Amino acid sequence: MSEPTLHPSSIAREYRKGNWTLQETLILITAKKLDDERRLKGPSSSSSSPSSSTRNSGELRWKWVENYCWTHGCLRSQNQCNDKWDNLLRDYKKVREYEATKSSSSSSHVSNNNEFRSYWTMEKHQRKEQKLPSNMLLQVYQAVTQILNNKSHTSSQLHHHHQHHLVVNVVHSPSQEQQQHVPLLASHSQPLYQTAPVASQPLLLLPPPSLPPPPVDSTTPPISEGSESSGTENKHKDDNSESKRRKFEQKLGSSIMQSASELAQALGSCEEKKEKRHQEMMDLHHRALHSQQTRDQVSHQGITNLVSAVTNLIAVIQSLITSINKDHAGGNDDGDACSS
Repeated sequence: MSEPTLHPSSIAREYRKGNWTLQETLILITAKKLDDERRLKGPSSSSSSPSSSTRNSGELRWKWVENYCWTHGCLRSQNQCNDKWDNLLRDYKKVREYEATKSSSSSSHVSNNNEFRSYWTMEKHQRKEQKLPSNMLLQVYQAVTQILNNKSHTSSQLHHHHQHHLVVNVVHSPSQEQQQHVPLLASHSQPLYQTAPVASQPLLLLPPPSLPPPPVDSTTPPISEGSESSGTENKHKDDNSESKRRKFEQKLGSSIMQSASELAQALGSCEEKKEKRHQEMMDLHHRALHSQQTRDQVSHQGITNLVSAVTNLIAVIQSLITSINKDHAGGNDDGDACSS
């Protein structure tokens, strides 16, 4: 297995945004599996390394995952990988708890087995009604299950190996300490099983009470080693918890800043839209008023033209009537003249 290495070109990477595809998710799961195996095997081969190197490797853990994903076509950053893995674990735990509840319910209530549907037979809206993840795939679920099972099995093996190593140290170290203390005791007095006759000498009464401490001292080094190892592990856990706390605070701070920025942008956009809508309403009102004025002018002009036309028509009719009356009057005069 070739592990991805850090290189300066990673600074100029352009990471992909948007939703994760199934292929990217499977690549991330594979990278997390290999990283867990790498970190579990690391302390056994370099148990004497200083805690700073362990802390450094812990800080570069997600960078290692990013490099692996990058070399296999998943162009995501270490923060994206970390967030996606946390989301996967959260959704996985919800589905696992639901399925465990289903299996226990089906075993206790066989007749009501149809009332409790499996997650994998539900529709998306049914999953949402149960407050379950709506898009968890069976392939992703099985891959995460395999990683967690392998991690638990490997951790238990390493724990048993570490306990066996401590027991071996506890068993063998007293014999070495006894080999160191027995010559010293032999130079001053008889062996331990012959210490009873020495009680007749008053000046040698003090050494026998001091003999029981050596066995206690002989077991002290392994206990101190265990305490040192446990202290180192506790220190590593404290460092990890401190780094996780700092990381959580950074995420929380960035989330708050991002939310505040988005809220400010939303408020600004809302104000702009409100101002724009008000301006559009004013323009529409002005156009409606102008159209009404134009219609009034056209109507007034039409009425004026109609009145003028009617007036002209009346004048023409009057002139026509006048001319007809004149013609009629002239005809009567001619008739009277002829009759006379």
